Order: sequence, then C-alpha cells, then structure tokens
Amino acid sequence: MIDFLGTSSSTFALLTIIILTLLSSITTSALELKLSGHTIENDYYHPLPYTYIPEADLPSEFFWGNINGTSYLTRMLNQHIPQYCGSCWAHSSMSVLADRIKISQLYQHHRRQNSKTMDYTTNEAETTTTNTDIQLSIQFLLNCGSKVAGSCLGGSATGAFEYIKHHSGYIPYETCQPYLACSSDSTQGFCPNVDTICTPSNICRTCSPNGTCVAITSFPNATVSEYGVYTRNDEAEDPSSSSINMLHKIKAEIYARGPVKTALNAGPLMHYKGGIIRDDPSLRNMTHNHGVSIVGWGRIKENNNSENISINYWIVRNSWGEYWGEMGFFRVEMGYNLMGIEHKVAWVTPGIFTISNNIPCGMDGANCTSSISQEYMDSSSSSQFY
Repeated sequence: MIDFLGTSSSTFALLTIIILTLLSSITTSALELKLSGHTIENDYYHPLPYTYIPEADLPSEFFWGNINGTSYLTRMLNQHIPQYCGSCWAHSSMSVLADRIKISQLYQHHRRQNSKTMDYTTNEAETTTTNTDIQLSIQFLLNCGSKVAGSCLGGSATGAFEYIKHHSGYIPYETCQPYLACSSDSTQGFCPNVDTICTPSNICRTCSPNGTCVAITSFPNATVSEYGVYTRNDEAEDPSSSSINMLHKIKAEIYARGPVKTALNAGPLMHYKGGIIRDDPSLRNMTHNHGVSIVGWGRIKENNNSENISINYWIVRNSWGEYWGEMGFFRVEMGYNLMGIEHKVAWVTPGIFTISNNIPCGMDGANCTSSISQEYMDSSSSSQFY
C-alpha cells in the first residue's frame, strides 16, 4: 500500500504518472500487437522519401489539416462506440490510408487542371468525387482479418496492410459494412450476439424494406500498393544521431506522401486537456499499447531565462472522438521519443480505389456492374503538387 501523506508534490506527480501508466497497460493492454499470421512487415520497391528529400528542404511547420486553408485529412473517428473495442490499430491505419487516397485525388485533380491538353468533358464524375472523403470499412477488417490484422483485442497496422494486399486484395468502403465495434473474440456490449463471421454478407450487404438482406458482390473498394515501417535504432553508438535520423525519415514521409501511423503508450493521454505534452524523462521510450496517426508538425517559440528557444512538436490524430483532446488531436514535443511515439512508424500507399460507379447497383443490391477506379500516383515517382 502506498502512503501519500507527507509526499512531496514532485514525488506525488511522478507516482501519479507511474500509476496512470500501469492502469493504461491494464485497460488497453495488447491493443498494439503482431499476430502470428502477419509475416510481411515491409513490402515496397519505390525509394523512400528521406532518400530524396534533404532534411534542410523540409519546412519548419507542416500540417495536412491546413494546406493553404484546405484540410486533406479525412474525418475524425471514435473506436469506442457503440461499445468499447481495442481497434486503435485499424482506426489509425485506415485513417492514414484514406487520407492518402484523398491527397492522391486532389493531386491528380491539380495535374489535370495544369494540363494544357485537359478535356473538360471526358469525365463528368470527377467534379463530384474529387473532394469526397473516402472512408474505409474497419468492420471488414474485424470480420475477416482476425488472423493477420487483428480484432477488438488488438492488432497491427502492417498486419492490416498485409491482409488487404496479400489476402483479401481490397478493403470495401464504409457503407458496405459500418463499424459495430465487435469482433468474434469481443464480449463487450451486444458483441456476443453479433455475427462477425467472414461471409459475403459480412463483407458488403444491404437490406430491403421487406426485411431481407443480401450480399453485394460488386462494390467500391480500395487496395494497397506498398507499405513498410521506420524503426528507431536505440542501439546506435550515438542515440542522439539515431533520433535525428528518425525524425528526418518520419517528416519526409509525411511531407511527401501523407500522414503515418505510429504506436505509443496511452497512459499520459488518459486525462489530456490540450496543449503540448512536453519533455519529461518519465515519458521517454515508453512501451506502446495504442495506435495513432501523425498528421504534421509545428514549432513555437518560448522565452526561457531571457533566451528565445524553439519547441518542435508533432500534431497527432487520435481515435477517441472530437470530445477528447484538441478536437480529437493532441500535440507532443518532438525528438525525445515521448510515450514511444518515434520508435516505430508505419506507412502505406494506396493501389487503386473506386471513384465512380458508371452503372450503380439497384437499391436492393441487384444489377451491380463494374466500377471506375483511379490509380494512386506515388510522389516517390512523380513531382509533388503542393
């Protein structure tokens, strides 16, 4: 039993952090894990952005939520409704994939606008789909990817990417299979009564007024082209050099291709009220139990003993809803691997994704035909649009 009477404020604060961390490891344990079915963690052939973008060329501030007044991020999500589900790995990874699809759509739209030979009459659907956010079906991963990607008891981003690329071959859009926060191993809420078996009806379906539900066999979807991870080398002879190199890799990846997924320890986030989480030795190099996505970085100047210093920080999107944090985001000081945020970062590039159905299905799911897809343009093989 711990006696807090007579404890100094600094000691009490340290004990509070330790207790919160222990509690977080209990209540959110195993939410970031690699399953035995996940065997391919890196699968790519294009050069990585840090190899062709010098660190000196990266801006001091960059945020995909505000590029010249426009947000290139998809909407905020909440993994914990309609009941608790430890699917942070799926929410963070699929948000990153959806963000990069949105970025790609706008990139190709800009290319067409800048093309001297552009035909304004060739694709009427483009004007209605270019700025439409694509949301991917996380429930599909929970229904079908439990052996490779994960479940409500945990999983990994690269497992999700591997499942989409090498097993299912696609991920449906969210309207095929809305999020229920249930998997076959979940006992939360109404999950024991929910059918989460990977059948055609649990991949994509619709229901008619007469009460019958049918599987949809042709539906909008997205694919994965490449994916991989950056890992901080804490065993390097010069740890500070390793940290700087990792920051370059993360920032170049975000800047060139879009947000990235990372893992961290959620303990310090439990009661986060806003502001920048600053460096504290107790927060460095923590073990991870939660997945989030880094969507940019910023810098503020502070006066410290009459000396102006710059504080660099990550801008991070969580999956606990807008009511939490800074409208669902949080900021954390960069360069110290606080909460383990800079230890292992995953990225993905889309393959092809549906942008329009030229002959859509009927309301009852009948008469489905093939759809129009768009191919992702990887900035590693082309110029950037911003």
